[in-house]
Amino acid sequence: MCGISLLIDNSPKAEQKIRRMMSANLHRGPDHSEYNRVSDKVWVAGNRLKILDLSDASNQPIWDEKRRCVLVWNGALYNYQDLRNQLLDLGFTFKTSSDSEVFLNWLKAHGKTGIQSLKGMYSFVFVNLDLEEIIIARDPSGEKPLFYYQKDSLWVFSSEARGVKAGLDIGPNVDGNQFLPYFYSRHSFPDQSFYKDIRQFLPGEGLKLDLKGNYKEKFSWKHEAINKESFSQQLFESKLKDAVLKNFHTERNVGVILSGGADSSLLYQLWLEETGQPMPTFTATFEKTFQKKYQDPIYARKLTSQHEGFHHEVHINLEKVKANWQEYIESLDQPVGDSASLLTWMIGKEAKSDVQVLISGAGADELLGGYQRHSAYKFYLRNKDQLLKLKSYILWLPLPRRVRKFLASIKEDPKHTFLNFASLSPIPEDIVKQFLSWYPDGSNTYSAALNFDRNYYLINDILKVHDNACMAHGIEGRAPYLDFDLIAWITSFSDSEHLNICGKLPIKSALTSRGMQMIAKRKKLGFGLPLEEWIAKDKTFQNWIYPEIKAMYDKWGQYFPLEMQSLCKSPEKASKDQFLLIWNMFILASWLRVHA
Repeated sequence: MCGISLLIDNSPKAEQKIRRMMSANLHRGPDHSEYNRVSDKVWVAGNRLKILDLSDASNQPIWDEKRRCVLVWNGALYNYQDLRNQLLDLGFTFKTSSDSEVFLNWLKAHGKTGIQSLKGMYSFVFVNLDLEEIIIARDPSGEKPLFYYQKDSLWVFSSEARGVKAGLDIGPNVDGNQFLPYFYSRHSFPDQSFYKDIRQFLPGEGLKLDLKGNYKEKFSWKHEAINKESFSQQLFESKLKDAVLKNFHTERNVGVILSGGADSSLLYQLWLEETGQPMPTFTATFEKTFQKKYQDPIYARKLTSQHEGFHHEVHINLEKVKANWQEYIESLDQPVGDSASLLTWMIGKEAKSDVQVLISGAGADELLGGYQRHSAYKFYLRNKDQLLKLKSYILWLPLPRRVRKFLASIKEDPKHTFLNFASLSPIPEDIVKQFLSWYPDGSNTYSAALNFDRNYYLINDILKVHDNACMAHGIEGRAPYLDFDLIAWITSFSDSEHLNICGKLPIKSALTSRGMQMIAKRKKLGFGLPLEEWIAKDKTFQNWIYPEIKAMYDKWGQYFPLEMQSLCKSPEKASKDQFLLIWNMFILASWLRVHA
């Protein structure tokens, strides 16, 4: 929805810095940009993408009537009407119909304690001059990013790392320590960035400062189930329908990214059931050579065939990828090794003329155990002892790639095992502690794995990809499966309840009951480019990516983990099953060339 900036700085260049920060976030809020000096040292800026209440009265920074409280924020409050009614009972009046004015007055009335009542996606900066305090926070689902830099009493906050960079006198250096998590996990560690000293707020993390930049309090919160309700298919569909209606509610045009898979198909079908109103849908499609394997457009067409004129196929080929690559890399705030990033970006580029909000199925796999690694982990937990014995006997045999990775990933420690399942390569014993520090504690082994996926992979890969790719084109990305109440309910399940619905059974059951068995039974392929085919057979592709990777190795290789050094030194010698790693190295190499 927006880009936000906060600068706490009393230097003569402070105004110049906040202007630069606002300019760096312009793509996030193309409809209006403004900055204000709040106090001697405090500056705020907002870049607005208008979604609710399109009037200028809801522009940011948004102040209360007496100009004693000010808010800049990014996201959407889905329960803002309920909060508004409560504020009316307290005597508040409203000049707009926006969630921004509700958010401002809610924080004015309740301060930090009111954050627990917010249901939506957000990162925000709220300044209360009467209390001489600043509250900065990020939502517990991690849908909206928030980066910062701090040195003594100087603080720089922004929606993107490039916004923070713009607020510094000297640009930060690349953090070589982040090559390690990138190689295995596709991204930096969750509280870090690829720039030294520019860090990220964790989901559900908040900070309170005074107006001089002095630290007052750090706090956190999470989704908390109010009432424990056992799983039922009817309840699942009811909660998901409610999430769909809330996420699709805007005053701008909404579209859906359809992968032809179960998650996005169900969202669109539920919307049609509730409203009968078709809306624009967008699907990536490749050349006929690849359509036997990459069948997204076939399934998407069948889903949308009754509503001709609304469905759009975004045609992707290697020439188009190469033509857009430089623009894409320039728009990439942080490197994430995921080809879905470019696909979403290219869909957004074509969709921006039709829609200002794009819905995706992000979060369903992590919530309901939809990845192959979840099924593999379920099998491991039930057969651990036998598998450990089997591994010692057959791992030396010539085995299929998937079987070999599965066996090589198995460890005595269940946490290390799932880490390996979730990584592109099994993580060596001498470095695994750095990754295990992000793994949740708890005796519910399978539930802990799902929590890890939501808080590590989903937030730092899937959601970052979705936010960056959409906001690059001035589009807001939304994900109904991350509805606050839905997450609070499902995360309250026991291990056995989670295992019973492993494989996204609630979603597949909902599709099957609606006559969409074909989509429900479709084999999960993943949303991405035909990389395996391009790397194996296309010399043009090889000649494009290999030199870039080698050039990166020559400059940065000394900071790489050993496996990464070997791969980048001679990428042409990589095995066929390392195509994802090769692509990830190319993304990183291109990003470093442009942004380092």
